[in-house]
Amino acid sequence: MVAVRVVRSIVGVLGNAISFGLFLSPTPTFYKIIKKGAVEDYSAMPYLATMLNCMLWCTYGLPMVHPHSLLVITINGIGLVVETIYLTLYLIYATTQQRVKVILIFLGECVFLAIVLYITLGVLHTYEKRSTLVGTLCIIFGTCMYAAPLSVMKLVVTTKSVEYMPFTLSFVSLINGVCWTLYSFLPLDINILIPNGLGTLLALAQLILYACYFKSTPTRSASRNERGEVREIEMHVG
Repeated sequence: MVAVRVVRSIVGVLGNAISFGLFLSPTPTFYKIIKKGAVEDYSAMPYLATMLNCMLWCTYGLPMVHPHSLLVITINGIGLVVETIYLTLYLIYATTQQRVKVILIFLGECVFLAIVLYITLGVLHTYEKRSTLVGTLCIIFGTCMYAAPLSVMKLVVTTKSVEYMPFTLSFVSLINGVCWTLYSFLPLDINILIPNGLGTLLALAQLILYACYFKSTPTRSASRNERGEVREIEMHVG
């Protein structure tokens, strides 16, 4: 039993490190935004979605909801800080209309989280019921976020080019998914297993597509980031 806990801790720490790297993946985009002094066509939705996802996982990891989930709280707490920085920068360089939209969505997320916390801590009185409610929400939102790359995968098949699907991000996403899937088995936590297991499969599918279409990818440099045709897709971390 002690050995299992040690392995679980090691896998969780490794997962935290990799997840932190994924949280930092949009940094080049914000460097461009700061350099240009405008967000242009970039969307704030990936960061808002990741923010809500981190909020839910932090709630799931609370001792009064799902005990012994410190590593889940740690990485998602870091994620909240990182996403707050991203959204703050976005608001600074956004237009008034973009700011209003982002603020309204963020307030909606806060209201939703407040309702979840009230029901979880004020209405439900057992660990099982609390973890089931919050865990189900984490599965739903986590699965939706892991399904986001499907649009990019469709683009790869349509254009027969991996230009819009970076190998490094797909590979790191696979390792991240594997780590958190293993973590979910030590002991079994279905709420972490389902979204991360799905994420592992999708990341593997991306790498298979990369191998299939790498040679057919045009060598010309793309202007995709200049006009914002490609959006960052951030993975949730369990």
